[in-house]
Amino acid sequence: MAKATTTMIACSLCVCLSLLRAAMAATYNVTDYGAEADGRADSTEAFLSAWSSACGAAEPATIYVPAGRFLVAQAATFQGPCNNSAIRILIRGTLVAPAGYTSAANWLLFRYVDGVSVLGGTIDGRGQAFWACKNAGRSCPQGATSLSVSESKNVVIRGLRSLNSELFHISIFGSSSVKVQGARIIAPGDSPNTDGIHIQMSSEITVLSTKIKTGDDCISMGQGASGVWIEKVNCGPGHGISIGSLGGTASEAGVQNITVTSVVFSGTQNGLRIKTWGTSYSGFVRGVTFAHAVMKDARYPIVVDQNYCPGDVNCPGQSSGVKISGVSYDDIQGSSATPVAVKFDCSASNPCSGLSLSDIKLTYENKEAQAYCKNAEGSTSGTINPPSCI
Repeated sequence: MAKATTTMIACSLCVCLSLLRAAMAATYNVTDYGAEADGRADSTEAFLSAWSSACGAAEPATIYVPAGRFLVAQAATFQGPCNNSAIRILIRGTLVAPAGYTSAANWLLFRYVDGVSVLGGTIDGRGQAFWACKNAGRSCPQGATSLSVSESKNVVIRGLRSLNSELFHISIFGSSSVKVQGARIIAPGDSPNTDGIHIQMSSEITVLSTKIKTGDDCISMGQGASGVWIEKVNCGPGHGISIGSLGGTASEAGVQNITVTSVVFSGTQNGLRIKTWGTSYSGFVRGVTFAHAVMKDARYPIVVDQNYCPGDVNCPGQSSGVKISGVSYDDIQGSSATPVAVKFDCSASNPCSGLSLSDIKLTYENKEAQAYCKNAEGSTSGTINPPSCI
């Protein structure tokens, strides 16, 4: 009994110490560093100064952004490593990018950080001028990603609203244990290359309960993406959820252990897509599960395209060296905006293998849709509509 009482006291002390540490966490308000909530004065240096204080603190720290519009007119890099691994960035207001466009590749960049949480708020990339430049065919900068997480770990992005990014809204590169939850990503359906979330050379990435309306892929996974879990995502307008494009350069890392479940596509160009260039460069996609997806007039609900070539410009016209295997499609329902609802256009030199279809129910204009297969092998179970061609 005495031992149990001692244990209980020790546990209580642990809880008290945790609460005490939380209470002692320093808070750094960006307005105390000179940020102004008028949307006109450049607050970049104020944000970086607040970051420097939080990053240098020995205990957990909070950076607070109050209500209002804060112009961050310059590319801002929030760089670690920091003295603590628990920095919260609590945003009540809106961070606004400069008018026009810049030559920076990233607008807000978190690099070499561990244990950072970005909570709430809005970031407005104001990409309209950049899109107009691209759509006019003029010589334009490369475009900026609004929020990038690079070479970092244990990062949480929760409740963030991202508007009108010049290029990608959120990019995760060379990182691990990153979670995006409850995000709202919004750009017009004709805005070029405004991917919602791009994941590359990263592992243990989770995207939950997020709504994405954009002009390119809602979520794209490039080379080296592994251990990705995507759940309860609404996509549309946009180009769907895509693995690729892969095989465009030599010595690319493969993509593996991907799960996409409980997703909805509304009026998208694609639904669930894997795309590789028709080049001989090697690579692989394996261990992928697509499950419980609803298509609402998606143009191509299920598609594997190993002859990817947007606009048919400078296409290599070779057989893809990327090997696709072990991909399952389970409980995919809804409507296709084109007659061919299922398309497996696989490589002649590296045929798709181990494709698995279960309970597919896709229609075109309330009629039976079609399936197309080339160099594809696999199995089916349950109801398969359109009738399988593998």
